[in-house]
Amino acid sequence: MSRRQQDERYDGQHEPVARAWMDLVAAARRTVADGLVVGTSGNVSVRVPTEAGDVILVTPSGVPYDRLGPQDAVGVAPDGRRVLGDLVPTSELPMHLEIYRATDAAAVVHTHAVHATAVSTLVTELPLIHYMAAVLGGPVRVAPYARYGTEELAARMLDALADRTGCLLQNHGTVAYGATLDQAYDRTAQLEWMCRVWLTASSVPGREPNLLSRAQVDEVREKLRTYGQPG
Repeated sequence: MSRRQQDERYDGQHEPVARAWMDLVAAARRTVADGLVVGTSGNVSVRVPTEAGDVILVTPSGVPYDRLGPQDAVGVAPDGRRVLGDLVPTSELPMHLEIYRATDAAAVVHTHAVHATAVSTLVTELPLIHYMAAVLGGPVRVAPYARYGTEELAARMLDALADRTGCLLQNHGTVAYGATLDQAYDRTAQLEWMCRVWLTASSVPGREPNLLSRAQVDEVREKLRTYGQPG
């Protein structure tokens, strides 16, 4: 099948794909505005069901997010084949694909957030400084370092994500996923905030921050099942 035929199957002009792409671009720009990435670092993806099968929209490699428009949509099939657009997908595509293969995620956000990256160099698991760790499924693990863009990094990340919706990447950054793009982004922001709280509390001379127990976090996790508005 030619590239043109592929693009027609997953046409960015089709409303669900076009809308999802612009939502993705808005989220990518927000990572810069919120200080979670610098330049073109980090990446965002969303999974869009279509009649031709799922298409995974991803930010392209090395393109400033403020330059992206509707014509720049980049999409791949679950097996990684490019099916939409001419731009090269993010170098971290293996991480995104591993999450989609292993979970029912609809969106993935990867950042180089400052506090989270700093924490990833200090511990193998984010200390339970706040009960909102429950939002990510429990204590947040740190995936051991591997070079960016590699299958090795993707595999180590997936191990760290077992029963979790977010993790840290050693000397690298964060990954979080969700049932919606908003949820994936909120989890990313929550992780960065918790890392900042722990670093701030740990910096007080002569004091050690109080930490929660896993039982306390599990209790919150159960409580969160009924959090928010009904329905």
